Amino acid sequence: MELIGRLEPAEKLRQRLRSKNAELVAVLGRRRVGKTFLIKQVLKKEIVFHYTGLHNGTMKENLERFSATLSNAMDLSIRLNTPKNWFEAFDYLRTFIITHTTKKKKVIFLDEFPWIATNKSKFLVAFTDFWNSFAADRQDIMVVICGSSASWMIQKVLKNKGGLHNRVTDRIFLEPFDLKETKSFLRNKNIILTDVDIVKLYMAIGGIPYYLEQFQKGESIVQGIDRVCFEKGALLRIEYNELLTSLFDQAEKHQLVIDLLSENPRGLQRAEIMERTKLSSGGGTSSIFEELEVSGFIVSQTPFGNKIKEKIYRLKDYYILFYTKFIKNSKPSTHHLWEKMATLPSYKSWSGLAFENVCIDHIDPIKKALKIDGILSNSEAWHSRGNDEMPGAQIDLLIDRADGIINICEIKFVNAPFTITAEYLKNLQLKIASFQHFTKTRKTLFPTMITTFGLVDNIHSNGFIQQSVEVKDLFL
Repeated sequence: MELIGRLEPAEKLRQRLRSKNAELVAVLGRRRVGKTFLIKQVLKKEIVFHYTGLHNGTMKENLERFSATLSNAMDLSIRLNTPKNWFEAFDYLRTFIITHTTKKKKVIFLDEFPWIATNKSKFLVAFTDFWNSFAADRQDIMVVICGSSASWMIQKVLKNKGGLHNRVTDRIFLEPFDLKETKSFLRNKNIILTDVDIVKLYMAIGGIPYYLEQFQKGESIVQGIDRVCFEKGALLRIEYNELLTSLFDQAEKHQLVIDLLSENPRGLQRAEIMERTKLSSGGGTSSIFEELEVSGFIVSQTPFGNKIKEKIYRLKDYYILFYTKFIKNSKPSTHHLWEKMATLPSYKSWSGLAFENVCIDHIDPIKKALKIDGILSNSEAWHSRGNDEMPGAQIDLLIDRADGIINICEIKFVNAPFTITAEYLKNLQLKIASFQHFTKTRKTLFPTMITTFGLVDNIHSNGFIQQSVEVKDLFL
């Protein structure tokens, strides 16, 4: 398969490959996001040694596979003896590099880095010695380390206070595909879908390449989701149980936060989360929030006009949101279960919230569609509980611009052009009045609609809505 999208991370890798210095590059990202594929596709001609850690493997098992892999790379007829420890293993690797005849930069790729560093193995100590005493002094070496456990990589490598402190020369956080990349990926598989169908698929599984790979040409989105998510043994029916346990040592605590946020999709403040999950305050709990956020499962956002300490945490991962809402409590079925679920009121409420998340994650193409991508701006949310003078309101997306304008965005996911009725217009005007009252803003407010197919042209839309964005604009 060819590499789809990934222009910026791919160019980062190429730049480090062209440099005249030793390079230690850390690639981080969510499980199944395509880290290994990216590295192998960009650097495949320069990789001289590639070892992948064993999930739940022991130190002995990793050492055995490491030496076997190195023996193959060295093209030896008789396999190397299994090293006694990681210091000896890296001595083997050092010898291999020294005797390697190529003059161009040699890439050493250590995949699933956290899985190699088993308890009491001293792998990280030995790797640090290998880098500091050998690799760092050579212009012809590029070491790429990679791991799905982003929290481990950050704590043990990027924030290392020992011998690896400030040794990483570049870090790449690989994000899921955006909508445009998702469309290109599906087209590459000869799957032709409308933009709206791609958004519907994205709302269920996000832009995770491995999940998208499971879908086939010739089937509708409903058929594909039924097969991949709801049939017995379906990949995305069993994936969830492995997702957290493979990334976090104390996954049950992370699970508490995720379960609570799945029940409160608009988000909660940290104090509310800690109170309702009974998590204790302190560094351990802070790590849970940081690990979930770095791994791409949750996101924090400071509402407009609020202090940083009052930021809201919400569940970001599309697959987890979809799993907890529909798959978790369903029974395996081959009888068009999703087709039936998609007609229920719960689908309508979920799809509205899921589309809001898609819009928040695609704020750059929205700004481009609004022709404000050249203007400095911040995208935020806002809510108020109201008082005796003015009722409360909630705005899930506003764009606060440096040119004195705030776009107040209304987001609607419907199956036809959206009609603004007199009643809807009245509610929207009240929401904007509430925002103006509580924020005391002096900026001009632009009511802005983000919809599936645009707006029905009538007196209410023409007389009040300043700008409009459609689903197709999210692919810009």
